[in-house]
Amino acid sequence: MAEPVFAPWNDPAAKPLIQFKGVTKRFGDFTAIDDLTQDIFECEFFALLGPSGCGKTTLMRMLAGFEEPTEGQILLDGRDIAHVPPNKRAVNMMFQSYALFPHLSVYDNIAFGLRREKKSKDEVHARVQEMLRLTRLERFAARKPHQISGGQRQRVALARSLAKAPKLLLLDEPLGALDRKLREETQFELMDIQEKTGTTFIIVTHDQEEAMTVATRVAVMNEGKIAQVSTPDVIYEAPNSVYVADFIGDVNLIRGTAKARPEAPEQAVETAVEQSPEPIPTPQPTPAAAPTAAQQTAPQPNDIGRVLHDRVLSPIFGKWIDDEQRRLPPPSKAEDSTPAPAPSPPPASVQPAEVKSAPDIPAGGLAIHWADGQPPVIAANGDPAMAGQSVVLSLRPEKVSIAKERPDAANTLRGKVIDIAYLGNISTYHVEIEGGTMIKAQAANTRRIARRDITWEDEVWLSFTATAGVVLMDA
Repeated sequence: MAEPVFAPWNDPAAKPLIQFKGVTKRFGDFTAIDDLTQDIFECEFFALLGPSGCGKTTLMRMLAGFEEPTEGQILLDGRDIAHVPPNKRAVNMMFQSYALFPHLSVYDNIAFGLRREKKSKDEVHARVQEMLRLTRLERFAARKPHQISGGQRQRVALARSLAKAPKLLLLDEPLGALDRKLREETQFELMDIQEKTGTTFIIVTHDQEEAMTVATRVAVMNEGKIAQVSTPDVIYEAPNSVYVADFIGDVNLIRGTAKARPEAPEQAVETAVEQSPEPIPTPQPTPAAAPTAAQQTAPQPNDIGRVLHDRVLSPIFGKWIDDEQRRLPPPSKAEDSTPAPAPSPPPASVQPAEVKSAPDIPAGGLAIHWADGQPPVIAANGDPAMAGQSVVLSLRPEKVSIAKERPDAANTLRGKVIDIAYLGNISTYHVEIEGGTMIKAQAANTRRIARRDITWEDEVWLSFTATAGVVLMDA
Protein backbone atom coordinates (compact mmCIF):
# COMPACT_ATOMS: atom_id res chain seq x y z
CA MET A 1 0.00 0.00 0.00
CA ALA A 2 1.37 3.42 -0.96
CA GLU A 3 2.33 5.74 1.89
CA PRO A 4 0.32 8.95 2.21
CA VAL A 5 1.91 12.02 0.65
CA PHE A 6 3.54 14.37 3.17
CA ALA A 7 1.59 17.63 2.76
CA PRO A 8 0.55 19.08 6.16
CA TRP A 9 0.06 22.51 4.58
CA ASN A 10 -3.04 21.10 2.91
CA ASP A 11 -4.47 19.90 6.25
CA PRO A 12 -6.50 22.62 8.02
CA ALA A 13 -6.07 20.78 11.33
CA ALA A 14 -2.24 20.65 11.10
CA LYS A 15 -0.40 22.95 13.52
CA PRO A 16 2.61 24.87 12.11
CA LEU A 17 5.96 24.59 13.86
CA ILE A 18 7.05 28.07 12.73
CA GLN A 19 4.78 31.05 12.12
CA PHE A 20 5.76 34.43 10.73
CA LYS A 21 2.98 36.89 11.47
CA GLY A 22 3.24 40.29 9.80
CA VAL A 23 7.02 40.35 10.19
CA THR A 24 8.85 43.47 8.99
CA LYS A 25 12.54 44.22 9.31
CA ARG A 26 14.03 47.62 8.52
CA PHE A 27 17.63 48.78 8.44
CA GLY A 28 17.24 52.56 8.58
CA ASP A 29 15.20 53.56 5.53
CA PHE A 30 15.68 50.18 3.83
CA THR A 31 12.97 47.55 4.31
CA ALA A 32 14.56 44.08 4.08
CA ILE A 33 11.42 42.12 5.04
CA ASP A 34 8.04 43.65 4.26
CA ASP A 35 4.98 42.47 6.24
CA LEU A 36 5.68 38.78 5.71
CA THR A 37 3.31 36.04 6.90
CA GLN A 38 4.15 32.36 6.38
CA ASP A 39 3.70 28.98 8.13
CA ILE A 40 6.29 26.17 8.14
CA PHE A 41 5.37 22.71 9.41
CA GLU A 42 7.21 20.09 11.42
CA CYS A 43 9.45 17.71 9.42
CA GLU A 44 9.43 20.00 6.39
CA PHE A 45 12.48 20.64 4.27
CA PHE A 46 11.65 24.25 3.43
CA ALA A 47 13.70 26.27 0.93
CA LEU A 48 14.02 30.05 0.78
CA LEU A 49 15.02 30.86 -2.79
CA GLY A 50 15.73 34.19 -4.39
CA PRO A 51 18.38 36.53 -5.83
CA SER A 52 20.86 38.45 -3.73
CA GLY A 53 19.20 41.17 -1.66
CA CYS A 54 15.71 39.62 -1.69
CA GLY A 55 15.66 39.19 2.14
CA LYS A 56 16.11 35.42 2.51
CA THR A 57 19.24 35.63 4.70
CA THR A 58 17.67 38.32 6.89
CA LEU A 59 14.67 36.06 7.43
CA MET A 60 16.97 33.21 8.51
CA ARG A 61 18.98 35.43 10.84
CA MET A 62 15.76 36.47 12.60
CA LEU A 63 14.90 32.78 13.07
CA ALA A 64 18.36 32.13 14.50
CA GLY A 65 18.14 35.12 16.86
CA PHE A 66 20.90 37.24 15.29
CA GLU A 67 18.35 39.89 14.26
CA GLU A 68 15.10 41.05 15.86
CA PRO A 69 12.04 41.96 13.78
CA THR A 70 11.02 45.61 13.65
CA GLU A 71 7.37 44.57 13.63
CA GLY A 72 5.40 41.33 13.91
CA GLN A 73 5.83 37.95 15.63
CA ILE A 74 7.93 34.85 15.05
CA LEU A 75 6.45 31.78 16.75
CA LEU A 76 8.31 28.49 17.29
CA ASP A 77 5.98 25.73 18.43
CA GLY A 78 3.50 28.37 19.57
CA ARG A 79 6.04 30.45 21.54
CA ASP A 80 7.10 33.96 20.47
CA ILE A 81 10.87 33.84 20.05
CA ALA A 82 11.33 37.29 18.51
CA HIS A 83 13.28 38.52 21.54
CA VAL A 84 14.75 35.21 22.78
CA PRO A 85 18.61 35.12 22.55
CA PRO A 86 20.17 32.61 20.15
CA ASN A 87 21.58 30.29 22.83
CA LYS A 88 18.13 29.93 24.44
CA ARG A 89 16.37 28.76 21.29
CA ALA A 90 15.84 25.16 20.16
CA VAL A 91 17.42 26.20 16.87
CA ASN A 92 20.82 25.38 15.35
CA MET A 93 22.45 26.89 12.32
CA MET A 94 24.90 25.44 9.83
CA PHE A 95 26.99 28.15 8.19
CA GLN A 96 28.28 28.22 4.64
CA SER A 97 31.90 28.26 5.90
CA TYR A 98 31.10 25.35 8.28
CA ALA A 99 33.00 27.16 11.13
CA LEU A 100 34.77 24.02 12.33
CA PHE A 101 37.43 24.31 15.04
CA PRO A 102 40.71 23.57 13.21
CA HIS A 103 42.53 22.40 16.37
CA LEU A 104 39.83 19.87 17.33
CA SER A 105 39.27 16.42 15.84
CA VAL A 106 36.10 15.44 14.02
CA TYR A 107 34.90 13.71 17.21
CA ASP A 108 35.57 16.76 19.39
CA ASN A 109 33.94 19.15 16.92
CA ILE A 110 30.72 17.13 17.06
CA ALA A 111 30.91 16.84 20.87
CA PHE A 112 31.54 20.55 21.46
CA GLY A 113 27.93 21.68 21.92
CA LEU A 114 27.03 18.69 24.08
CA ARG A 115 29.94 19.36 26.44
CA ARG A 116 28.90 23.01 26.70
CA GLU A 117 25.54 21.78 27.99
CA LYS A 118 27.35 19.74 30.69
CA LYS A 119 26.16 16.40 29.39
CA SER A 120 27.70 13.31 30.98
CA LYS A 121 30.64 11.63 29.27
CA ASP A 122 28.57 8.57 28.40
CA GLU A 123 25.75 10.69 26.94
CA VAL A 124 28.24 12.69 24.86
CA HIS A 125 29.97 9.56 23.56
CA ALA A 126 26.70 7.82 22.64
CA ARG A 127 25.37 10.87 20.82
CA VAL A 128 28.63 11.53 18.95
CA GLN A 129 28.81 7.89 17.81
CA GLU A 130 25.22 8.13 16.59
CA MET A 131 26.03 11.25 14.55
CA LEU A 132 29.20 9.66 13.13
CA ARG A 133 27.16 6.67 11.93
CA LEU A 134 24.44 8.91 10.52
CA THR A 135 26.94 10.92 8.47
CA ARG A 136 29.22 7.94 7.69
CA LEU A 137 32.27 9.48 9.37
CA GLU A 138 33.26 6.71 11.81
CA ARG A 139 36.65 6.15 10.12
CA PHE A 140 37.51 9.85 10.33
CA ALA A 141 36.67 10.53 13.99
CA ALA A 142 40.29 11.17 15.00
CA ARG A 143 41.22 13.38 12.04
CA LYS A 144 41.45 17.16 12.01
CA PRO A 145 39.34 19.23 9.58
CA HIS A 146 42.28 19.91 7.26
CA GLN A 147 42.85 16.15 6.90
CA ILE A 148 39.45 15.43 5.31
CA SER A 149 37.73 16.49 2.08
CA GLY A 150 35.32 19.38 1.58
CA GLY A 151 32.32 17.06 1.46
CA GLN A 152 33.40 15.37 4.68
CA ARG A 153 33.85 18.73 6.43
CA GLN A 154 30.32 19.60 5.34
CA ARG A 155 29.07 16.40 7.00
CA VAL A 156 31.01 17.18 10.20
CA ALA A 157 29.30 20.58 10.39
CA LEU A 158 25.93 18.92 9.80
CA ALA A 159 26.59 16.28 12.49
CA ARG A 160 27.58 18.99 14.99
CA SER A 161 24.40 20.95 14.22
CA LEU A 162 22.19 17.87 14.73
CA ALA A 163 23.96 16.56 17.84
CA LYS A 164 21.83 18.66 20.19
CA ALA A 165 18.60 17.43 18.52
CA PRO A 166 17.19 20.88 17.67
CA LYS A 167 13.58 21.38 16.65
CA LEU A 168 14.79 23.47 13.74
CA LEU A 169 18.00 23.41 11.70
CA LEU A 170 18.92 26.39 9.54
CA LEU A 171 21.25 25.86 6.59
CA ASP A 172 22.80 28.96 5.03
CA GLU A 173 24.08 28.07 1.53
CA PRO A 174 25.47 24.80 2.98
CA LEU A 175 26.69 23.35 -0.33
CA GLY A 176 28.03 26.50 -1.95
CA ALA A 177 31.70 25.58 -1.36
CA LEU A 178 31.44 22.15 -3.01
CA ASP A 179 32.09 21.29 -6.64
CA ARG A 180 29.09 20.43 -8.79
CA LYS A 181 29.35 16.63 -8.68
CA LEU A 182 29.93 16.53 -4.92
CA ARG A 183 27.14 19.05 -4.39
CA GLU A 184 24.68 16.84 -6.24
CA GLU A 185 25.67 13.80 -4.16
CA THR A 186 25.45 15.76 -0.90
CA GLN A 187 21.95 17.03 -1.72
CA PHE A 188 20.60 13.49 -1.52
CA GLU A 189 22.60 12.86 1.68
CA LEU A 190 20.95 15.89 3.24
CA MET A 191 17.51 14.64 2.26
CA ASP A 192 18.26 11.19 3.69
CA ILE A 193 19.53 12.59 7.01
CA GLN A 194 16.56 14.96 7.32
CA GLU A 195 14.14 12.08 6.76
CA LYS A 196 15.90 9.84 9.29
CA THR A 197 16.10 12.47 12.06
CA GLY A 198 12.67 14.05 11.45
CA THR A 199 14.19 17.50 12.08
CA THR A 200 12.67 20.50 10.33
CA PHE A 201 15.21 21.96 7.88
CA ILE A 202 15.13 25.45 6.41
CA ILE A 203 17.68 26.02 3.68
CA VAL A 204 18.65 29.37 2.17
CA THR A 205 20.02 29.16 -1.34
CA HIS A 206 20.19 30.97 -4.65
CA ASP A 207 20.72 27.67 -6.49
CA GLN A 208 17.39 26.80 -8.11
CA GLU A 209 18.36 23.20 -8.86
CA GLU A 210 19.40 22.66 -5.25
CA ALA A 211 16.13 24.06 -3.90
CA MET A 212 14.03 22.03 -6.35
CA THR A 213 15.91 18.83 -5.45
CA VAL A 214 15.89 18.87 -1.63
CA ALA A 215 12.81 20.85 -0.63
CA THR A 216 9.26 19.72 0.10
CA ARG A 217 8.21 23.34 -0.52
CA VAL A 218 9.97 26.31 -2.06
CA ALA A 219 9.34 29.97 -1.23
CA VAL A 220 10.49 32.30 -4.01
CA MET A 221 11.32 35.71 -2.51
CA ASN A 222 11.47 39.12 -4.14
CA GLU A 223 12.15 42.46 -2.46
CA GLY A 224 11.36 41.29 1.05
CA LYS A 225 8.17 39.41 0.15
CA ILE A 226 7.31 35.86 -0.82
CA ALA A 227 6.23 35.89 -4.45
CA GLN A 228 5.03 32.26 -4.42
CA VAL A 229 5.31 29.29 -2.10
CA SER A 230 4.45 25.77 -3.23
CA THR A 231 5.90 22.36 -4.04
CA PRO A 232 8.75 22.34 -6.60
CA ASP A 233 6.60 20.89 -9.39
CA VAL A 234 3.91 23.56 -8.99
CA ILE A 235 6.49 26.35 -8.81
CA TYR A 236 7.99 25.12 -12.08
CA GLU A 237 4.89 24.09 -14.02
CA ALA A 238 2.40 26.70 -12.74
CA PRO A 239 4.19 29.93 -11.74
CA ASN A 240 1.85 32.66 -10.54
CA SER A 241 3.79 35.58 -12.03
CA VAL A 242 6.25 36.46 -14.77
CA TYR A 243 8.91 37.02 -12.08
CA VAL A 244 8.63 33.45 -10.74
CA ALA A 245 8.46 31.94 -14.23
CA ASP A 246 11.57 33.83 -15.30
CA PHE A 247 13.51 33.12 -12.09
CA ILE A 248 12.92 29.35 -12.02
CA GLY A 249 14.71 27.50 -14.81
CA ASP A 250 14.74 28.36 -18.52
CA VAL A 251 11.60 29.83 -20.00
CA ASN A 252 10.28 31.43 -23.20
CA LEU A 253 8.17 34.52 -22.62
CA ILE A 254 5.86 35.39 -25.54
CA ARG A 255 4.10 38.72 -25.05
CA GLY A 256 0.89 39.69 -26.78
CA THR A 257 -2.75 40.67 -26.48
CA ALA A 258 -5.28 38.08 -25.40
CA LYS A 259 -8.56 37.37 -27.13
CA ALA A 260 -11.16 34.92 -25.84
CA ARG A 261 -11.76 31.80 -27.91
CA PRO A 262 -15.22 30.28 -28.44
CA GLU A 263 -16.35 27.53 -26.09
CA ALA A 264 -17.52 25.29 -28.96
CA PRO A 265 -14.92 22.69 -29.90
CA GLU A 266 -12.81 23.40 -32.94
CA GLN A 267 -11.56 20.66 -35.23
CA ALA A 268 -9.21 21.21 -38.07
CA VAL A 269 -10.55 20.31 -41.51
CA GLU A 270 -9.15 17.01 -42.73
CA THR A 271 -6.85 17.36 -45.69
CA ALA A 272 -5.36 14.68 -47.89
CA VAL A 273 -1.60 14.53 -48.01
CA GLU A 274 -1.75 13.98 -51.76
CA GLN A 275 -4.60 13.79 -54.24
CA SER A 276 -6.09 10.32 -54.48
CA PRO A 277 -5.82 8.77 -57.96
CA GLU A 278 -8.88 8.24 -60.06
CA PRO A 279 -10.67 4.97 -59.19
CA ILE A 280 -9.82 2.12 -61.52
CA PRO A 281 -12.96 0.82 -63.28
CA THR A 282 -13.93 -2.81 -62.80
CA PRO A 283 -13.07 -4.86 -65.92
CA GLN A 284 -16.13 -5.82 -67.97
CA PRO A 285 -16.40 -8.93 -70.16
CA THR A 286 -15.61 -8.14 -73.79
CA PRO A 287 -18.53 -8.94 -76.14
CA ALA A 288 -17.93 -11.09 -79.24
CA ALA A 289 -16.66 -9.00 -82.08
CA ALA A 290 -19.00 -8.58 -85.03
CA PRO A 291 -17.64 -9.89 -88.35
CA THR A 292 -15.78 -7.28 -90.28
CA ALA A 293 -16.79 -6.13 -93.78
CA ALA A 294 -13.82 -8.02 -95.24
CA GLN A 295 -14.95 -11.20 -93.55
CA GLN A 296 -18.51 -10.70 -94.82
CA THR A 297 -17.37 -10.17 -98.50
CA ALA A 298 -14.58 -12.79 -98.55
CA PRO A 299 -15.32 -16.00 -100.58
CA GLN A 300 -16.73 -18.73 -98.40
CA PRO A 301 -16.09 -22.47 -98.98
CA ASN A 302 -18.95 -24.50 -100.58
CA ASP A 303 -19.90 -28.09 -99.80
CA ILE A 304 -17.43 -29.55 -102.37
CA GLY A 305 -14.63 -27.50 -100.84
CA ARG A 306 -15.46 -28.82 -97.36
CA VAL A 307 -15.47 -32.43 -98.62
CA LEU A 308 -12.09 -31.96 -100.28
CA HIS A 309 -10.78 -30.36 -97.07
CA ASP A 310 -12.00 -33.23 -94.90
CA ARG A 311 -10.58 -35.94 -97.24
CA VAL A 312 -7.34 -34.39 -98.51
CA LEU A 313 -6.25 -31.71 -96.03
CA SER A 314 -7.64 -33.02 -92.76
CA PRO A 315 -4.59 -35.27 -92.12
CA ILE A 316 -2.51 -32.07 -92.21
CA PHE A 317 -4.80 -29.31 -90.79
CA GLY A 318 -7.46 -31.27 -88.99
CA LYS A 319 -11.17 -31.55 -89.60
CA TRP A 320 -13.09 -28.47 -90.71
CA ILE A 321 -15.01 -26.78 -87.85
CA ASP A 322 -17.73 -24.21 -88.39
CA ASP A 323 -17.38 -20.85 -86.60
CA GLU A 324 -20.50 -21.62 -84.60
CA GLN A 325 -18.83 -24.72 -83.19
CA ARG A 326 -15.70 -22.75 -82.16
CA ARG A 327 -17.66 -20.65 -79.68
CA LEU A 328 -17.79 -21.55 -75.96
CA PRO A 329 -20.99 -23.22 -74.85
CA PRO A 330 -23.43 -21.07 -72.88
CA PRO A 331 -23.07 -21.24 -69.03
CA SER A 332 -25.06 -23.85 -67.16
CA LYS A 333 -27.77 -22.91 -64.66
CA ALA A 334 -25.41 -23.63 -61.71
CA GLU A 335 -22.70 -21.43 -63.22
CA ASP A 336 -25.24 -18.74 -64.03
CA SER A 337 -26.37 -18.55 -60.37
CA THR A 338 -22.80 -18.23 -58.99
CA PRO A 339 -21.99 -14.55 -58.09
CA ALA A 340 -19.18 -12.93 -59.99
CA PRO A 341 -15.90 -12.62 -58.05
CA ALA A 342 -15.00 -9.20 -56.58
CA PRO A 343 -12.62 -7.19 -58.70
CA SER A 344 -8.98 -7.35 -57.64
CA PRO A 345 -7.71 -4.30 -55.69
CA PRO A 346 -5.43 -1.92 -57.52
CA PRO A 347 -1.68 -2.44 -57.04
CA ALA A 348 -0.10 -1.12 -53.83
CA SER A 349 1.75 1.53 -55.80
CA VAL A 350 -1.52 3.22 -56.71
CA GLN A 351 -3.43 2.76 -53.45
CA PRO A 352 -5.16 5.97 -52.31
CA ALA A 353 -3.05 7.99 -49.83
CA GLU A 354 -4.05 7.97 -46.17
CA VAL A 355 -5.92 11.03 -45.02
CA LYS A 356 -4.27 12.93 -42.15
CA SER A 357 -6.17 15.16 -39.79
CA ALA A 358 -4.69 17.89 -37.62
CA PRO A 359 -5.06 17.36 -33.87
CA ASP A 360 -8.24 18.57 -32.21
CA ILE A 361 -7.77 21.87 -30.37
CA PRO A 362 -9.56 22.12 -27.01
CA ALA A 363 -12.31 24.71 -26.90
CA GLY A 364 -12.15 27.89 -24.86
CA GLY A 365 -9.12 29.63 -23.44
CA LEU A 366 -7.29 32.43 -25.19
CA ALA A 367 -5.76 33.29 -28.54
CA ILE A 368 -2.66 35.45 -28.02
CA HIS A 369 -1.90 37.88 -30.86
CA TRP A 370 1.86 38.34 -30.61
CA ALA A 371 2.91 39.73 -34.02
CA ASP A 372 1.24 41.47 -36.93
CA GLY A 373 0.52 39.18 -39.84
CA GLN A 374 1.17 36.04 -37.80
CA PRO A 375 -1.44 33.52 -36.61
CA PRO A 376 -2.22 33.82 -32.89
CA VAL A 377 -0.79 31.43 -30.34
CA ILE A 378 -3.54 29.27 -28.84
CA ALA A 379 -3.60 28.77 -25.06
CA ALA A 380 -6.61 26.58 -24.31
CA ASN A 381 -5.85 26.76 -20.57
CA GLY A 382 -5.85 30.57 -20.48
CA ASP A 383 -8.36 32.45 -18.34
CA PRO A 384 -10.99 34.14 -20.58
CA ALA A 385 -11.14 36.95 -18.01
CA MET A 386 -7.77 38.11 -19.37
CA ALA A 387 -9.29 38.87 -22.80
CA GLY A 388 -8.31 42.28 -24.12
CA GLN A 389 -5.29 42.59 -21.80
CA SER A 390 -1.55 42.39 -22.33
CA VAL A 391 -0.41 38.91 -21.32
CA VAL A 392 2.70 36.74 -21.35
CA LEU A 393 2.75 33.08 -22.37
CA SER A 394 5.29 31.26 -20.17
CA LEU A 395 6.58 28.29 -22.18
CA ARG A 396 9.32 25.92 -20.99
CA PRO A 397 11.89 24.92 -23.66
CA GLU A 398 11.30 21.19 -23.16
CA LYS A 399 7.66 21.72 -24.16
CA VAL A 400 8.74 23.02 -27.59
CA SER A 401 9.47 20.60 -30.43
CA ILE A 402 11.76 21.45 -33.34
CA ALA A 403 11.66 19.97 -36.86
CA LYS A 404 12.55 20.81 -40.45
CA GLU A 405 9.10 19.95 -41.77
CA ARG A 406 5.94 21.69 -40.58
CA PRO A 407 4.21 19.38 -38.09
CA ASP A 408 0.52 18.91 -37.33
CA ALA A 409 0.21 20.84 -34.05
CA ALA A 410 -2.01 23.42 -32.41
CA ASN A 411 0.78 26.02 -32.49
CA THR A 412 3.53 26.24 -35.09
CA LEU A 413 6.17 28.97 -35.48
CA ARG A 414 8.73 29.26 -38.25
CA GLY A 415 12.22 30.50 -37.56
CA LYS A 416 15.97 30.14 -38.07
CA VAL A 417 18.47 28.43 -35.78
CA ILE A 418 20.82 31.09 -34.40
CA ASP A 419 22.69 29.09 -31.78
CA ILE A 420 22.90 25.59 -30.30
CA ALA A 421 23.93 24.76 -26.73
CA TYR A 422 25.10 21.15 -26.47
CA LEU A 423 24.75 19.89 -22.88
CA GLY A 424 25.42 16.20 -23.41
CA ASN A 425 22.05 14.69 -22.62
CA ILE A 426 20.11 17.52 -24.26
CA SER A 427 20.66 20.27 -26.81
CA THR A 428 19.08 23.70 -26.56
CA TYR A 429 18.28 25.40 -29.87
CA HIS A 430 17.99 29.20 -29.95
CA VAL A 431 15.58 29.98 -32.78
CA GLU A 432 14.76 33.48 -34.02
CA ILE A 433 11.13 33.84 -35.10
CA GLU A 434 9.13 36.72 -36.60
CA GLY A 435 9.94 40.11 -35.10
CA GLY A 436 13.31 39.01 -33.74
CA THR A 437 11.86 37.11 -30.79
CA MET A 438 14.19 34.34 -29.61
CA ILE A 439 12.61 31.01 -28.65
CA LYS A 440 14.47 28.15 -26.98
CA ALA A 441 13.61 24.54 -27.79
CA GLN A 442 15.17 21.52 -26.12
CA ALA A 443 15.65 18.06 -27.60
CA ALA A 444 17.00 14.93 -25.94
CA ASN A 445 20.17 13.66 -27.61
CA THR A 446 18.99 10.11 -28.22
CA ARG A 447 21.20 9.91 -31.32
CA ARG A 448 24.88 10.62 -31.77
CA ILE A 449 25.66 14.22 -32.61
CA ALA A 450 26.93 13.30 -36.08
CA ARG A 451 23.48 11.97 -37.01
CA ARG A 452 21.46 15.05 -36.01
CA ASP A 453 19.89 16.82 -38.97
CA ILE A 454 19.42 20.36 -37.56
CA THR A 455 22.31 22.79 -37.36
CA TRP A 456 23.09 26.50 -37.41
CA GLU A 457 21.23 28.75 -39.87
CA ASP A 458 18.68 26.03 -40.68
CA GLU A 459 15.08 27.04 -41.36
CA VAL A 460 12.97 25.10 -38.84
CA TRP A 461 9.49 24.78 -37.42
CA LEU A 462 8.75 25.05 -33.70
CA SER A 463 5.57 23.50 -32.35
CA PHE A 464 3.80 23.04 -29.04
CA THR A 465 0.38 22.00 -27.77
CA ALA A 466 -2.49 24.30 -26.84
CA THR A 467 -1.91 23.57 -23.14
CA ALA A 468 1.90 23.60 -23.04
CA GLY A 469 2.25 27.13 -21.65
CA VAL A 470 0.89 29.20 -18.77
CA VAL A 471 -0.76 32.56 -19.46
CA LEU A 472 0.26 35.30 -17.00
CA MET A 473 -0.52 38.97 -16.69
CA ASP A 474 2.17 41.19 -18.17
CA ALA A 475 3.56 43.14 -15.23
